[in-house]
Amino acid sequence: MDETDALVRTSDDGVVNSGGHDDDEAPTVEETYEVTTTRRKTVRTSYKIQETSSSTKTTTMTTAAKLYGKDLSEYDDIDVDELLSQLTPEEINILAKEVDPDDSFMPPSQRCSYECDKSPTGPLNRKKLIEHINKQAMETPDIPELKPYVPGVVRGKKWVPPPQENTKEKEAEEQIAIDLGEEYEQALSAATQEEIIDLAAILGFHSMMNQDQYHASLLNSGQPVGLGWDGVTKASQPKVYPMEPPNDTDVDATIKQVRDDDSALTDLNWNNIKNISDEKFIQLFEGLEMNTHLESLSLTNVGLNDKTAQRLADAIEKNSTLRVLNVETNFISPAVIVRLIRGLLKTKSIEEFRCSNQRSQVLGNKIEMEITQLVEQNPTLLRLGLHLEFNDARHRVAAHLQRNIDRNRLRRMGRASRNYTIGWALH
Repeated sequence: MDETDALVRTSDDGVVNSGGHDDDEAPTVEETYEVTTTRRKTVRTSYKIQETSSSTKTTTMTTAAKLYGKDLSEYDDIDVDELLSQLTPEEINILAKEVDPDDSFMPPSQRCSYECDKSPTGPLNRKKLIEHINKQAMETPDIPELKPYVPGVVRGKKWVPPPQENTKEKEAEEQIAIDLGEEYEQALSAATQEEIIDLAAILGFHSMMNQDQYHASLLNSGQPVGLGWDGVTKASQPKVYPMEPPNDTDVDATIKQVRDDDSALTDLNWNNIKNISDEKFIQLFEGLEMNTHLESLSLTNVGLNDKTAQRLADAIEKNSTLRVLNVETNFISPAVIVRLIRGLLKTKSIEEFRCSNQRSQVLGNKIEMEITQLVEQNPTLLRLGLHLEFNDARHRVAAHLQRNIDRNRLRRMGRASRNYTIGWALH
């Protein structure tokens, strides 16, 4: 028995018994392990465990990694390619079988063991290779069946499903008893179905009833026939809504009103009007440049293209009364959308601009960043209807619009406060 065995003895349950020492002494145990990796590298790890008291242990670990008697830092300056160039093909094959294929110290061409010694017969022709594989597959005979297939006859051992336990009895055993108290149990036991359904509606248990039960409970109209509390939840029949009437706005008349700067026309809606020519769009936008009364212009699903949208951008730059502009569901490219948003910076009067659902569903990072920079320069825009894919652009635009809304609210509050002060002073 050596000196370490005389000092420390470990029992089967992992308890360290110290021989010849009191509880206050701190025996030291050093254990050495040898680990050999696939690179033939020997790492010696020493663990030093020092027991300071019966309930506290302090562990220190020192690692000395060496390879063939030298530290690993001494191999940093060695050229691996030069060493491999000195090996013979047989030695390289032996080495390739032993090294890790994910080893970054080995060149990629030497990490796999290629066992084919045949010389290539020519360049790779993928089409001919696939035709050769298909030909071999067609010419290879099928494996003969030991027992021919006969309809209705089971070949081999038939699979029998294991017996299933009674799910109802299992669920009954797993039920959890909840003690609600005598007062609540007495109230619930004496409650009717209508009262229980009303209670479920108040507590928000929508999944425990169908829509008819829920709305009947809210309206306090009783239970529908055949839809009791313990009935099967069924989907309600969808309500039939009438189709929206077609837009009967007179295009030529509204163009004349815009060009004449009619004060009665403040809201122009051309939504869903088909077959509007480019000439009529250009006439409208020419009149929009000099108009001083129109505040809302909606051109949704009217076939607006890049040519007419460019003319609209020029009109926006000269109009100072338009507050709402909607050009959703058209054929405007991302570059022209940027042109429209840039046009909002000229007069800075438009508070709401909507242009989603265009020809290109994805704008791209470059376009979205350009739109974000233009929006951040606009102090009057409050709402922007445009789908932005990237989180950075979406968050920056939302933060800037919120700042504009807060600034607008503070401006209205200051104006109201000044009017109140002036009125009080005059009074």
